[in-house]
Amino acid sequence: MLLKGKVIVVSGVGPGMGQSLARIAAEEGAKVALGARSQKFLDEVAGEIRAAGGEAVARSTDVTDAGQCQALVQAALDAFGRIDGLVNTAYIHGEWTTVDRADPADWLKVLDVNCLGALRMAQAVFPTMKAQGSGAIINVSTMSTVNPFPGEGGYASGKGALNALTRHMAKDFGPHGIRVNATRMGWIGGKPVYDWIAREVAAGRDRAEVEGEITSRIPLNIIPPEEDCAKAVLFFLSDYSKVVTGASLDVNGGQYMAP
Repeated sequence: MLLKGKVIVVSGVGPGMGQSLARIAAEEGAKVALGARSQKFLDEVAGEIRAAGGEAVARSTDVTDAGQCQALVQAALDAFGRIDGLVNTAYIHGEWTTVDRADPADWLKVLDVNCLGALRMAQAVFPTMKAQGSGAIINVSTMSTVNPFPGEGGYASGKGALNALTRHMAKDFGPHGIRVNATRMGWIGGKPVYDWIAREVAAGRDRAEVEGEITSRIPLNIIPPEEDCAKAVLFFLSDYSKVVTGASLDVNGGQYMAP
């Protein structure tokens, strides 16, 4: 099992990839602490993990509140006694608009969640990981930071700041045995994307046409399945990446290939 015996904290456990990250981490042997704003949804995911034989705690967490970030970390420590990994996947998209029409106040909200939320969570786990002399942090970013997509200026700017923060975390945390990496995600075949496709179909478009517009840009010719995307993220928590830090991994089926 890839993560046997590890304790993993996951922020942003929503209907998208966050819940897959939590479930697969548990399947791979980890004990998981789940954070998101909806306690009801968290309880459902945690209950299913326990029913499958895993161990999980769940605490409603708004990553714009440092106290709530600390409380999630403390819940993990109270339940499991240590923390080996943190996955920062909490995000908001913000307004879909071109940058000439962007509202700076909206961008500030996006930055507060997408970048500073990850900083608050990392600061919350840092003392424990430092005392252990080990740990791994993964910041989930987006392909839009390097391959611009119309309407995502605010979202990509917040995640772009997260990319820079990842490298500084890796530099500052490295002497304490803590690795920090990022994954730049492309299209993810899960509920948010398939709900969007369903809305396009309901508006009168052909499903094959809509999906074809996406897959035609991806060399693997698929919408990368959510579970496979989650596994690429979880690789950075495993001992197979013990000497990898400050890296960014593109998880997008080849749509964007870093030079």
